[in-house]
Amino acid sequence: MSKEIPQKQKIEMIVNSVSNEKGVSEDVIYEALEAALVSATKKNHGANIEARVHIDRDTGEYDTFRIWHVVPDPERNEPLEFPYSQITVSAAQVENPELQVGDTVEEELESVEFGRIEALNAKQVIIQKVREAERAKVAADYSEKLHQLINGVVKKVTRDNVIIDLGANAEALLKREQCLPKESFRPGDRVRAYLQSIETDTRGPQIILSRTDKGMLAEMFNIEVPEVGEGIIEIRAVARDPGIRSKIAVRTNDGRMDPVGACVGMRGARVQAVSNELGGERVDIVLWDDNPAQFAMNAMSPAEIVSIVVDEETNVMDIAVKDEYLSQAIGRGGQNVKLASELTGWTLNVVSAQEAEAKSEQEKSVLLQTFTEQLNIEQEVAEVLIAEGFTTIDEVAYVPVDELLKIDGFDEEVVEALRSRAKDVLLAQAIAGDDTPEPAADLLAVEGISEELARTLASKNVITREDLAELSIDDIKEITELTDDEASKLIMAARAHWFAE
Repeated sequence: MSKEIPQKQKIEMIVNSVSNEKGVSEDVIYEALEAALVSATKKNHGANIEARVHIDRDTGEYDTFRIWHVVPDPERNEPLEFPYSQITVSAAQVENPELQVGDTVEEELESVEFGRIEALNAKQVIIQKVREAERAKVAADYSEKLHQLINGVVKKVTRDNVIIDLGANAEALLKREQCLPKESFRPGDRVRAYLQSIETDTRGPQIILSRTDKGMLAEMFNIEVPEVGEGIIEIRAVARDPGIRSKIAVRTNDGRMDPVGACVGMRGARVQAVSNELGGERVDIVLWDDNPAQFAMNAMSPAEIVSIVVDEETNVMDIAVKDEYLSQAIGRGGQNVKLASELTGWTLNVVSAQEAEAKSEQEKSVLLQTFTEQLNIEQEVAEVLIAEGFTTIDEVAYVPVDELLKIDGFDEEVVEALRSRAKDVLLAQAIAGDDTPEPAADLLAVEGISEELARTLASKNVITREDLAELSIDDIKEITELTDDEASKLIMAARAHWFAE
């Protein structure tokens, strides 16, 4: 006749067996057993009750409690919302006057026996808890590898995802949109990807991979170029059109080293290794420069830059290139200038040298008219101010006297007269209660522009024809009540001089 195994030994056997097999803590198994015993208790006492079971980790003994929530007394003898788990405050205070609404009351129940049937019933709860613990353990292990490259084997390919086996019961998800264009996988293929994030959903933590993230390109150079891995060369910025083309900006504090050459490698071996891993993605390596204009010129390589105009207020640069390099500078579908803009963090506008010259002459003409008319000065004096970099009446009025005196032909009398006239113009605008700049003559001359519309535009700092030409349809609609068609015609009229022969 077989001898019955003591209850403590039964529970310890289950806990030790599952813990050793699955590699999770004993506390997780105890919690699963307690949840299973709660489920068995509800079968005996009613599914609508709330219960709690506590297993003593030392003795294996366990106690069962029914939980009641103390709620306010209902009005007009209305029934409780959850009568099997709620008790009114007046009823609860009969046993304990100190109880208040929001407290809980526990009533000890007879514990169910943990036998063979109960163990079978607990199996699913234990399995679920173990799976959750396994996922949490995997997520904790891989959180240390976040934003690094990891290797795996394709386990399953679906319409939307590629499931990657990382080994040691770990799986990762590579979404289709995170794969390179035209990239395909089959079960058994080895894959290298960038650990982008660890997300949590109803199924637990999920490891998310990417092959299109900028971080993958940076990490590839970290592996292929020892100087990057050692910190001698620093990757400052990355811009990608995944699988097609990318730009990466590098620099070094070691004056003896060429960071671009080091990343390219002997006969291009290093950059080619990166390109091969990324499906033939063309990688441009750019030298970082703390000067934004120089950095933009480097980023636009190999296009030859003729001139560059920087507007720090709008974070825009106008870049002029020779006509024969225009298509190369812009790139197919605007790709080159788009990547350069992303790399530098500036909006880069690329124009031909001819267009840039025409635009510069137009701006100079408008400025010349503004200075001569508003300051009442000769054209030659206005030309000198423009040549010295003055672009507004405010600058003339408030620039330090010493700077004006450095200009050839400007003595104290001339400087004082210029400053006085400039301040008078600004004061007149202030007295009139309208500091809105006057629309320029060339803006008023644009076909379709009325004086009222010109003043509306000027109130939003659209003062010249060139200002209007650089706006989009949406920009104009934010300022005026024009339709899309009207705004489009207005922009094209303002840009007409760009295309004039």
